[in-house]
Amino acid sequence: MKTLNAWTLEARHACGLDLLIEGRHQLRIRVLEDDLIRVSLLKNGAWRLPRSWTVAPGGEMPWEGRSRDDLSGFTCPAPVVREGETLEIETAQLRLTIRQPLQLCWSAKIGETWVPFVEERPTGGTMLGVRDHAHGHFLRRYPNEPVHGLGEKTGDLDRSGRRFEMRNLDAMGYDAETTDPLYKHVPFTMTRTEGAGAWSIFYDNLASCWFDLGNELDNYHLPYRALRAEDGDLDYYIRWAPEMLDLVKAQVRLTGGTAFPPRWTLGYSGSTMSYTDAPDAQAQLEGFLDKIAEHQLPCDSFQMSSGYTSIGAKRYVFNWNRDKVPDVDAMAARFREAGVHLIANIKPCLLQDHPRYAEATEAGLFVRDSEAPEQPERSIFWDDAGSHLDFTNPKTVDWWKEGVTTQLLEHGIGSTWNDNNEYEIWDHAARCAGFGTEVDVGLIRPLMPIFMSRASEEAQRAHAPGKRPYLISRSGAPGLQRHAQTWSGDNRTDWKTIRYNIRTGLGMSLSGFYNIGHDVGGFAGPRPEPELFLRWVQNGIFHPRFTIHSWNDDGTVNEPWMYPEVLPQIKEALALRYRLLPYLYTCLWQAAARDEPMLRPLFLDHPEDASAWEERDEFLLGRDLLVANVLDKGAETRSVLLPRNGTGWWDFHAGTWHEPGARVDLPVDLGSMPLFVRAGAVLPMSTGAMRADPDAETGRALHLFPAPEGTSESLLYEDDGISEAPRHSLLTFALGADAEAVTLDWAQSGPGAPLLPKARIVLPEGETRALTLRGERASHGAEVTL
Repeated sequence: MKTLNAWTLEARHACGLDLLIEGRHQLRIRVLEDDLIRVSLLKNGAWRLPRSWTVAPGGEMPWEGRSRDDLSGFTCPAPVVREGETLEIETAQLRLTIRQPLQLCWSAKIGETWVPFVEERPTGGTMLGVRDHAHGHFLRRYPNEPVHGLGEKTGDLDRSGRRFEMRNLDAMGYDAETTDPLYKHVPFTMTRTEGAGAWSIFYDNLASCWFDLGNELDNYHLPYRALRAEDGDLDYYIRWAPEMLDLVKAQVRLTGGTAFPPRWTLGYSGSTMSYTDAPDAQAQLEGFLDKIAEHQLPCDSFQMSSGYTSIGAKRYVFNWNRDKVPDVDAMAARFREAGVHLIANIKPCLLQDHPRYAEATEAGLFVRDSEAPEQPERSIFWDDAGSHLDFTNPKTVDWWKEGVTTQLLEHGIGSTWNDNNEYEIWDHAARCAGFGTEVDVGLIRPLMPIFMSRASEEAQRAHAPGKRPYLISRSGAPGLQRHAQTWSGDNRTDWKTIRYNIRTGLGMSLSGFYNIGHDVGGFAGPRPEPELFLRWVQNGIFHPRFTIHSWNDDGTVNEPWMYPEVLPQIKEALALRYRLLPYLYTCLWQAAARDEPMLRPLFLDHPEDASAWEERDEFLLGRDLLVANVLDKGAETRSVLLPRNGTGWWDFHAGTWHEPGARVDLPVDLGSMPLFVRAGAVLPMSTGAMRADPDAETGRALHLFPAPEGTSESLLYEDDGISEAPRHSLLTFALGADAEAVTLDWAQSGPGAPLLPKARIVLPEGETRALTLRGERASHGAEVTL
């Protein structure tokens, strides 16, 4: 690669300008919003890949992608441009200064002052391949600046000082502290700059790339951070905001928003490789229902692993092993009668001896070999070699939808688990149809799982019109969240995995993937010991996806009843999950409707609290619940440093109030699930629900956690839990307090009504002030009509 230096102003545009670089390349600068500027480098004046599938400011994306020249969905305000020794492009919030030799420097307007927050490395900020499209982008790195983002990564949440690779891999049994790369490609970071707010950079490029955030040192340059990509376009979006929460919400809007799945997806979901790998898979699966009933455990879904498709030891998508599962329809009916939704595992690679391989080859449905394009590419996949389906070919999409419909949906299995979709095709130039314009697979590998999920979604929508679909996908890139829920993949059973998976999940949430979770109990490796399994469940209940899943080395299965000695505590954890469903569903709706992250690191809501920026095991679920799980073996105490939120925190279990910034040392036992509630919050809870279906709701309680003084707002969103455009109810609560009394008022909006007409008011044990409900004095424990 060569460093780009010389530039001249080539043209002005209504929302930006073009620079001519080294006499032949074009650097486009476009002001998209007052707080968002896009920079694009076109080698020799042309795009390497003239379409994007990740940037979708309106939420919609054509199958064939969005032209990179398309600026629709942005307001594109006209900037002020000044020419002189430097070139300045200025908006109401951002100023971009371009110096000679080529260097881009960024400032934000804070008050009446322009404050620099980042600049390119002065000794070479942009590098470009001579004979290829490899490129590098180098920014200054400043001391004591935390860097967050990059989606699904291991180790600490602050990514600074480390090096990461984006190359989707099936990393089964990964070390949650150190393994890199993993399953997803998320080239997005956020940086907080002391005294200058926070800024983000999103590289719209899906070729494999590397981020160095301070691991590398070079004596010839000031400290720097780097992106290096092996191919594609240097096309990036820089945004500034006062706080990081603004950046998080803006990033998910930029990439199309978040899908709103059915309410039942928040219930406990069972899964294991062992059942469907067994020769009597149907009996094993139906036995799960028997055990759920025997132990009186709530359960809303079961994720059926791929063993149901087996021939011998290998797996073949859309092939039912009738020896293992002799009566699919009867099995699906049993699950349906039990109120447990089935979700089937499907894979996008057909092994070379798949019963339908020749059919798919003849129809041209596979990604094709780069040197022999008349033949499918061949890659290692599980226990053999196979070929990956090309979802940029409309015929493949139709074939897939037909398979999902006839092999799953018509048998009563209504949801899909799109798995093993990392597309480990290492022939970078393997050919994809590209919806009419061929493209190298190396440019779009992380898109294939999104296309796969979208094809599955369209089949599900066509089969059940008017109902919200539910999909899971393990791999992907920004934009996946428009279609599917995801998780952190095949983790390894270890105490440290819980701790570091918390950070992995928070990293995904900060990067725009809100609906996530982890394999509870650990997927690969030894079976968890009783205490570890219990602590994992107690952590899992506070994540959007709550799935106990396993493929243990000794063939055992992670199930709620696997250790009778801790089953009572497991039941308590499950019961708490189901009591929290009204709050969880409100958070899920806020994620889809208002771009609010569900899982939140402490600093996201408490940026002025220095301790909140430290590596912490605690996290927020929504803005009101602070989760402080016990994560250490044999622990007898749990110390929690509460964030400085201005109102304090209530211990959910003990009913005691603690000052902002207080350190609380709790005695803990096996049943302990330390949980704190923001003072000022109204926490809507269910009483007696054994399913996440709204029809299972039998009682509602409004738990009030007043602040010492002042008024705060909380929400309760409700609908039928499944419809695409449901009649909904939104209750807005105003909880006030002073030295003498606690007051509660509320207003209802939306065309629907609350699920339950009445609710019981519950106050913490430590709350002794008088209670007033809508201006009327009431006793603690009063029932109100909503």
